[in-house]
Amino acid sequence: MADDKYKKRRWSVPHKRAKGYAEERKAKVHKWGPKEGKELTDYEAGIRSGYLQCQTDHAGIYNFKKQKEAEKTAKKAAKK
Repeated sequence: MADDKYKKRRWSVPHKRAKGYAEERKAKVHKWGPKEGKELTDYEAGIRSGYLQCQTDHAGIYNFKKQKEAEKTAKKAAKK
């Protein structure tokens, strides 16, 4: 077990994790980890789908807030 390549836990950047989850859902197979090569269950596919939806929601909120802030600064500049 000393040379188990997945024994040490590592964090991944969220957009890279999302990319990996999308690949796993498309292939319907685990791409890494102790279950590598085994088929995804409906539950596991749902978890990945939820994570991807969350990423999309957060990106949308971020872009919305960024756009609103730009509008506020444009209005302030127009008043001056």
